[in-house]
Amino acid sequence: MRVRIKSNLLHGASPYVLVLASVGLLSPVAIATAVAQEGEQAQQSQNGPVKLGPVRVGGEETEGYKVNESDSYKFTVPLVDVPKTVTVITSDLIKERGASSLTDVLRTTPGITLGAGEGGTPLGDRPFIRGYEASTDMFIDGMRDLARTTHESFNIEQIEIVKGSGSTITGRGSTGGSINMVSKRPHAGTRFDASLQVGTDNTKRGTVDINYQVAETVAFRLNAMGHDADVAGRDAVDVQRWGVAPSVTFGLNTDTRVTLSYYGLRTDDTPDLGIPFSGGANPDQPTPPNVDRSNFYGYKGRDFRKVETDLATIMIEHDFSDVWSIRNVSRYARTYNDYIVTRPSFSAGDEAAGLVTTAVRNSRRHSESLFNQTDLNGKFETGGIKHNLAAGLEISRERLKAGAYASTGNSNGKQDLYNPDPYAAAPGVPYTETAYGSPTTTKTKAAYLSDAIEFNPQWLLNLGLRYDEYDIDVVTDSRKDEIWSYSVGLTFKPAENGSIYVSYGTSANPSGETAGQSGGADGAAGGGFRDLKPEKSRSIELGTKWELFDNQLALTAALFETKKTDARSQDPVTGDIVLSGNNRTRGVEFGAAGRITPEWQVFASYTYLDPKILTYRSGGVDFDGNVMKFVAKQNFGLWTTYDVTPEFSVGGGAN
Repeated sequence: MRVRIKSNLLHGASPYVLVLASVGLLSPVAIATAVAQEGEQAQQSQNGPVKLGPVRVGGEETEGYKVNESDSYKFTVPLVDVPKTVTVITSDLIKERGASSLTDVLRTTPGITLGAGEGGTPLGDRPFIRGYEASTDMFIDGMRDLARTTHESFNIEQIEIVKGSGSTITGRGSTGGSINMVSKRPHAGTRFDASLQVGTDNTKRGTVDINYQVAETVAFRLNAMGHDADVAGRDAVDVQRWGVAPSVTFGLNTDTRVTLSYYGLRTDDTPDLGIPFSGGANPDQPTPPNVDRSNFYGYKGRDFRKVETDLATIMIEHDFSDVWSIRNVSRYARTYNDYIVTRPSFSAGDEAAGLVTTAVRNSRRHSESLFNQTDLNGKFETGGIKHNLAAGLEISRERLKAGAYASTGNSNGKQDLYNPDPYAAAPGVPYTETAYGSPTTTKTKAAYLSDAIEFNPQWLLNLGLRYDEYDIDVVTDSRKDEIWSYSVGLTFKPAENGSIYVSYGTSANPSGETAGQSGGADGAAGGGFRDLKPEKSRSIELGTKWELFDNQLALTAALFETKKTDARSQDPVTGDIVLSGNNRTRGVEFGAAGRITPEWQVFASYTYLDPKILTYRSGGVDFDGNVMKFVAKQNFGLWTTYDVTPEFSVGGGAN
């Protein structure tokens, strides 16, 4: 059950606007526009014509599922003209689907699969986009979020997923794509939005979203969340978390705006790695044993996962004119991710004896980051050719250190395969914290430039160039790389509401990129990474985008291939990590988002992937020709709602 309360207080609006707003005939943006127009008319009548400065409304909720423009300063044209697949998930869609975390959102987004700590990687959000890991390609308001952690949805306005090699946009990595979480920010007007959710499995969740316009140019916003629930379908697994995100904007609707914000999240969960896999008759194709899906093989008296996240941000925006703007963002980020988790697996003779080995995995990870990013965009003409320019500078310092927990004895135990007891005495208890090891420090400097060139209403050429200086220091190993990335896209618009495009882009994964985040597959093992140059990737995409039904429904389709060369592999003689591997993913993707009728909305997509290892060796084994891991070949998702009345709607979906 969910109860949602809203209150919109419109100051200075005429009775006509108030009536339209009260019956739901005006969206928040339309209301703000109407009020501004009335204020302008009143001022004109008193003082004569007045020229208004540029107005930007930030943080407003997107009505519906279709989004016309990206929140990023790096995209200077509408999404229908961007020569890449960009999937935008709005706050409306997040709330309607009941998604409480980024994992919930991504699990229902075709083209993305999720890892769960395989290979010794730490617990946390681990998405794979088009077959390539993107755990270090997640961003909050356009700034990289390096820490392996859990992301909540209560302060997310929308999620933008850019597919394909995108280093010209986001820097290092971004082989299969990147994920940008747009935070809620203060806006004009006063509004109160609260939700309460109760359900089975002791589910209790409440959220509050308050926006208060303190003065004509000052607004304050507060988002808060509390969540306490068991995990449906799992025994003895629960999730507890709370979060708060206050923000204030000065200079609202003026040329210069300053936004101060803080985001804090605390979680205390029971981590769950599921049920073990059995080799059975064919060890190359493991399958789950025939046990109750709800079986939990961990120990309630031992297992835990606690996460602390703090983000403090200062955003300064200035409009030089109607078409030229600049934004500077500074952020301090701090994250703790501590856990002890049971990894159920089979040792020799376990399955035949009806037992499972309860091996333990644990970690203590602390990350601190400082970022400063400046983005400039604007428009100008040269000889009748229009230019949509974006340029920027980025600097960052990221520091990650890891520790562990030590047990008093053997931490591995045994549980009954068919009837485990989560409340049994846990082996190895009590655990004590070990000291943090030497930190991993990463420093980056970057500059980028892109231009969407409009030759005429039918033809657009998109060019992008980026330079990254990547400097990493891990214990005795260090390396500095200078990385150039570029992109080119050609768009043809046979009609105003449609486009056909082809694009090509590059990306690079520097050695040590996931140092401290993984089990060493990035070159931190096998002789270090001092002599390993970045992996190289490139993507090519052919697609089309159309806006139908009075531009209320967006349809997309794309054919694509991403290929990684100079990929990390293992030398069969020395055992060192070398750049001798190759792999690629080919596929097709279809999408639909928006309104078919004013009452009927749909969000649907289908992705087919053909991921293949071309060359890869590890442990003396040749994996050439195999399917790449962590990839679902086919994904389909559908969500649709229908407004029976302005106050009541029904909906549902499937994945």
